[in-house]
Amino acid sequence: MVGAFDGTELIGAATGTPMTDHADEFADAFAGRNLDLSNVFYCAESVLLPQYRGRGIGHRFFDLREAHARRLGLTRTTFCGVVRDDIHPLRPADHRPLDAFWRKRGYVPLPGVIAHFPWKDVDQTEETEKPLQFWMRDL
Repeated sequence: MVGAFDGTELIGAATGTPMTDHADEFADAFAGRNLDLSNVFYCAESVLLPQYRGRGIGHRFFDLREAHARRLGLTRTTFCGVVRDDIHPLRPADHRPLDAFWRKRGYVPLPGVIAHFPWKDVDQTEETEKPLQFWMRDL
């Protein structure tokens, strides 16, 4: 876990773990692929208060998680992003897609490697399954 602080205030955090330690639903997305998941580090959640975005903190989150993966002897990193329509009602008006940021860091989407994970959106009363597209890079 990596935390970002402004003085003593926590303003963001990022987590990660070896892929073999993460939810089966995520590993299942890789079924049938010729990929040894024991060599993959999963960059999980990454959150940052809006007023602190665009200052390089997101890059630092990736730098630190990738460095940790290297220390563990892992050779690849992956993460997944929620797939939502451009007109999804929960998409903030000032939403900026992160695809260019991820590509700049060397990540590419893995065709057909999509996990499905349920959670309850803030405007819903029940959990619904969401698709999550995996991206990966070699370290």
